[in-house]
Amino acid sequence: MKGKNVWRTWDFASKNFRKMCFGMLIAGTLSAEAQESGGTTSLGTMDLTLEKAIEIALAENPTIRVADKDIELKKIADTEAWQALLPTVDASMSLTDNVKVAEIVTGMGKFKMGVDGTLNAVGALTLNLPLFAPAVYQNMKLTKEDILLAQEKARGSRLDLINQVTKAYYSALLAQDSYAVMQESYQTSKENFEVVNNKYKVGSVSEYDKISAEVQMRSMNSSVVSAQTGLNLALLQLKVLMGITTNVNIAINDSLSRYESSLILPPAEEVLNDNSSLRQLDYNMTLLERTRKLLKTNFMPTVAFQISGQYQSYANNNWNIFGYSYSNSATMSFAINIPIFHADNWTKLKSNRVQIAQLEDTRLDTQRKLNMAAESYRQNMASTIAQVESNAEAVKQADKAVQISGKRYEVGRGTILELNQSETALTQAELTYVQSIYDYLTNKADLDYTLGRETYLK
Repeated sequence: MKGKNVWRTWDFASKNFRKMCFGMLIAGTLSAEAQESGGTTSLGTMDLTLEKAIEIALAENPTIRVADKDIELKKIADTEAWQALLPTVDASMSLTDNVKVAEIVTGMGKFKMGVDGTLNAVGALTLNLPLFAPAVYQNMKLTKEDILLAQEKARGSRLDLINQVTKAYYSALLAQDSYAVMQESYQTSKENFEVVNNKYKVGSVSEYDKISAEVQMRSMNSSVVSAQTGLNLALLQLKVLMGITTNVNIAINDSLSRYESSLILPPAEEVLNDNSSLRQLDYNMTLLERTRKLLKTNFMPTVAFQISGQYQSYANNNWNIFGYSYSNSATMSFAINIPIFHADNWTKLKSNRVQIAQLEDTRLDTQRKLNMAAESYRQNMASTIAQVESNAEAVKQADKAVQISGKRYEVGRGTILELNQSETALTQAELTYVQSIYDYLTNKADLDYTLGRETYLK
C-alpha cells in the first residue's frame, strides 16, 4: 500500500513538473510569436521574476517619481521658512514732478510744501532684520514635519505599487498556468478524438462517440483561446504597472505550483505601527498640533530692527538728475508690533481644535478597519492552505479517474460520456488547485501591505 502511495505522489509531482515546464515553453512560444508579429517593433524578451518586476516598477513608474518630487518641494519650503530670519535689503528710487504742491493753512497764514513746477529726487536703501518672530520659528518646525509626511506618503506610494505589482505578477502566473492547463486538456481531447475517429472509421464505435469527442475537443479549443486572451491582458497590466512599453516582451519562467511548499499561516499580529495610512494620520496630527502653536503666535508681539539711508534733492528746475544737489540722511529704528484684538485669531484656534478631534476619530476608525482587514486576510490564508491540500489530492484522484476511464473505454466497458466527464473534472480540479494557491498569495500580499512590511523596499 505504501508503494502505491509513493507511486501516486511521484506521479503527481512529475505531472506538476511537466505542467511547469509546459507553461515555460508556452511563455517562450508567446514571446517568439510576439517578436515575429507585425504592428510594433519588439525590443527583445525580458526574463521576469517578482523581485525584478518590483525593482523595475520602483525605478520606472511615474507615480514614484511624482512622490519623490513632492519631497524635494517640501525641502525647498523648509529652506524658505528659515530664510525668513535673514535680513532683507531693499532699494528704492523716485522722481516726483511737483505740478502744484499742497498748501497748509494755519492761523499764521498759508505755507506751501514746496515749489510748484519743480522736481524731487529721492533714493533710499533699507535693511530690515527680524529680532523676534515667533511665527517664523513655528513655521520652521512645521515645514520639517511636512517633510516627514511627504516622505511617508512616498513610502506609502511604494508599498502600494509593490502590492499592485505583486498581485499583477501572481495574476499573470494564474493566467499562464490556466493557459497551460487548458492547452494540455485540449491536446488530450484532441488525441482522444483522433483515437475515437479512427475507431469510428473502422466501425468499432458509434457516431455519437465521435460527435461527443469532437464537441469536447472544440470546447477545449475555445477555452484555450479565452485563456490566451486572459494571459495577454494579465501581462499587459503587469507592463503598465512596471512602467515599460507594451512592445517589450516578458517571459515569466515561474509557476504557482512552485509556491505550494511556502504556504504557511503567519502568526496573529495586531501591531499596525508600520501601516502607511496610520503613519500619515499621525503625521497629520502632528502638523495640526504644530499649526495650533503657530496660530497662538498671532497673540504674541514681534520685534524688528531697521536701518535706512537716503539721498534726496528737492525743488529742481530740470530733468538732469545727475546735476542735482543731494543731501543724505539715515535712520535706525526698533519696531515692536503688539496684537491687541483680532477676532479671527480665536476662530482659527476653534477650527483647529475641531480638526484635531475629527482626525482622532478618523484614525480610530481607520485602525479598526485595518485590524479587521488584517484578520480577514489571515482567515482567508488559513482556509486556502486547507483548500490547497484538498485540491492537490483532488487533482491526483481526477488524474487517476481519467486513466481508469480511458482504460475502460479502450476495452469497451466504458462510455465516451465517462471519458469526457473525467477529463472535464481533471481540468476543473487543476484550475481550482492553482486558483487556491493564487488566493493565498494575493491575501498574503494584501496582509503585507496592511502591516506595512517593507520586504522589497531598498
